[in-house]
Amino acid sequence: MVILCSASESRALLLRNFGIAFIQKVPEYDEEQITTTIAKDFVYTASKGKLEAAVREFGLDTPLLCADTVIAAADGTILRKPKDIGDARRILEIQSGSEISIISSLHYRSKTLLFSDTSATHYRFAAFEEEAMEAYLQSGQWEGKAGGCMVEGFCKKYILEVRGFESTAMGLQVETLLPWLGK
Repeated sequence: MVILCSASESRALLLRNFGIAFIQKVPEYDEEQITTTIAKDFVYTASKGKLEAAVREFGLDTPLLCADTVIAAADGTILRKPKDIGDARRILEIQSGSEISIISSLHYRSKTLLFSDTSATHYRFAAFEEEAMEAYLQSGQWEGKAGGCMVEGFCKKYILEVRGFESTAMGLQVETLLPWLGK
């Protein structure tokens, strides 16, 4: 049993799919305090900050699993969660017909073990169809999603190439964690 320190349904789904018993509890942590513009540094700092907050709030009687994910555009720009529909449109237009990197960092902590990993999965997308993108924007499904979309959702039909684990892109590189859980 672990505590998944995240409200993410995608992360919960991944843990269920890999047969990892968990409960979800979200620690108080403000990502907005992070000032770096380097994607891998951002996710590492965010997941580590969430871990530190979770240790304070929940203790270590049950192992803690914290993660964070961002999308980096081809030029390295971090594509965070859109603030509104206009921001979502801007972020999706950057990804359309381009290559992105989805970078996830996890921290797993028990009383006797600390494991950290930062991994990336790279996607090359075809250009998004304007009408489909507009329908997606109007659906509101982009809300709360790093980069405004999920590769298992709207972006899926536009994927031309993938390099890396799909789980990393979904927010939790479970394959790198399994050996540390004795699986």
